[in-house]
Amino acid sequence: MDQNHIDQNTTDQNITDQNITEQNITEQKPKRTFAKGMGLGAIIGAVSSLVIAAVAIVIYVKVTHSYIAIGVGDLSVVQNKDEQGLIDEKTAFKISEISSYIDLYYTGEYTADQERDGMLHGLVNSLGDPYAAYFNETEYKDFMVSNTGEYAGIGATLSQDKETKEVTIVKVYEGTPAEEAGLKAGDQIVTVGEIDSTTKELSDLVSQIRGEEGTKVTLTVYRKSDDSTFTIEVERKNIVLPSVEYSMLDNKIGYIQISQFQSDTDEQFDKALEDLEKQGMEKMIIDLRDNPGGLLDSVVNICDRILPEGTIVYTEDKMGKKVTYSSDKKCIDYPMVVLVNGNSASASEIFAGAIKDYEYGTLIGTKTFGKGIVQSIFNLSNGDGLKITTANYFTPKGNFIHKVGIEPDIELEYKFLGKEGDAYDKTLDNQLIRAQEYLTKGK
Repeated sequence: MDQNHIDQNTTDQNITDQNITEQNITEQKPKRTFAKGMGLGAIIGAVSSLVIAAVAIVIYVKVTHSYIAIGVGDLSVVQNKDEQGLIDEKTAFKISEISSYIDLYYTGEYTADQERDGMLHGLVNSLGDPYAAYFNETEYKDFMVSNTGEYAGIGATLSQDKETKEVTIVKVYEGTPAEEAGLKAGDQIVTVGEIDSTTKELSDLVSQIRGEEGTKVTLTVYRKSDDSTFTIEVERKNIVLPSVEYSMLDNKIGYIQISQFQSDTDEQFDKALEDLEKQGMEKMIIDLRDNPGGLLDSVVNICDRILPEGTIVYTEDKMGKKVTYSSDKKCIDYPMVVLVNGNSASASEIFAGAIKDYEYGTLIGTKTFGKGIVQSIFNLSNGDGLKITTANYFTPKGNFIHKVGIEPDIELEYKFLGKEGDAYDKTLDNQLIRAQEYLTKGK
């Protein structure tokens, strides 16, 4: 099944339709008098992409080399290739020529299957799109696991600095191999096996950390708190991680942290919401910090629970076709803060953008990542897969946030108020403290 995907970070487990006009969008949703929109979030992993169910069926016509997209009730030619197609006689000869030189002179070990696999990866890499990828059968299976929350790995959430490419552990889950090995939030992953972590995209590095249950992965780790570097072996185990965690804070403030928008995140959110309401919740904080994104359907379903009737997000493809995702009349009516940061990306930004556009809560933290594009995932003929950018997405007011991000209503850099080396504690999180102050004091 073809999917659409929207995210920007990942855990070691891993990694957005009906057309309507955008006129009067701001009038479709009542404004909240309590706050102007706020975003909150927790990160699970690596830079990833927003995924949606593919809108069109793509057919390749061998005779004309034309790609035809069959939409809902319409038929249009997307692209015409030249008569010889992509692999023309000159290109085929060049491939054969290069292959011959490799056979004659290359001293390393290789197989013909490796060469073919490399050509397919190279075709997609030639697009220059960091979110596009070809997956062979094994890679595709690993990639699809990232959307379920179940995998064989170590049980840690990672993030990657988009400038330096340094990979840092954001969270270590209880009862996992990562915790048993003594890994801590804030540790920097220097190498995975022989691989320098700064030479790989996070999703690729994560695939090296995951593996068959019972096998071990060797990590070189730098710990800033005591300026030490050490190497450890961590045994991989089957792990199922929740993407939603919640608790009741003081003053009847419900706290919900969403680490990633996976296939069952909306169901987990519903359970959290129901439980907090039974406990007497009167105000809400949703934490989207370090949330890389995930599945479009998942974030849309959650926004539908929260927002009144109106547009949540809309996408536009290369043919100018708009697909709008909307909420119904059922909604919740709690004063709300949403926590965001520079690692809140893609699906997280859909959530934050909708909350902000309709002034349905207040965003606190720092500017979000700025990923406003959608990738579709296609199952190919031999169990392999393809992920390519197929659309741009826009907030309800028509804002295109790609490479721009979303500014919070209240800007506040994160500062842990505990001592260096102390474990994370909600009571020592300055952004979370500020969110509670805002909800209780209104300023």
